[in-house]
Amino acid sequence: MRDAVVLPVYNEAPTVASVLEAVRGVFDGTIVVVDDGSTDRTSEVLRGFRDVLVLCHDENRGYGRSLIDGFEAAFAAGVERIVTMDCDGQHEPAHIPSFLDSLEDCDIASGSRYLPGSRAVGAAPSERVRVNAAVTRAINEVTGWGITDAFCGFKAYRADALRRLELTEDGYALPLELWAEAWRCGLRVREIAVERIYHDHDRSFGADLDDPEKRLAYYLTVWERSLRRAASEAPGGESCAG
Repeated sequence: MRDAVVLPVYNEAPTVASVLEAVRGVFDGTIVVVDDGSTDRTSEVLRGFRDVLVLCHDENRGYGRSLIDGFEAAFAAGVERIVTMDCDGQHEPAHIPSFLDSLEDCDIASGSRYLPGSRAVGAAPSERVRVNAAVTRAINEVTGWGITDAFCGFKAYRADALRRLELTEDGYALPLELWAEAWRCGLRVREIAVERIYHDHDRSFGADLDDPEKRLAYYLTVWERSLRRAASEAPGGESCAG
């Protein structure tokens, strides 16, 4: 079975090499890195990895657009399963094989930092926990999935299921559109416990989104807009969380 790991990257020069080396240590499939207009040494570091497919945005286009472009590259490579993860050291590459194995009984295996088996390394900023909880609650009220973490970027997908989703959101709210689309298409969702690792509490979401209330409003706006688009389709998503 052909697999790919897709990593969106923006100004990750301090961590990108070690993450890619760790990924290659447990994974021998296609690795796609989307460099989203980095202005540090990220591009220079990536040139040292000849066995990695690197896509470069001329300017910063957003987390969502990076994932969408990475998905398209993986589809073009003919893969059947896709893992997404961040490149800032918060996701442990050793979990990649178990994420792929989890797709035997679901369409999306989503990491959760808030399951009982999720180990904590560093304290999560309280405003991020609060925003995540509010958005997760809104998703569960509609879908009935009972997920615990709306925003973990560590996921695995069946490529044929992922192709069915209409993804257009360029920014950080892509996960909300993705969940609405997964619900519309009746995909089977499962959560997997992963570490909750926080080293950088100064991460910026850009512009007004560093304000937690504005960020929450943006997320919920995208969620509600995506639901309206999906309203004509009957939901049928099934949860196998835990």
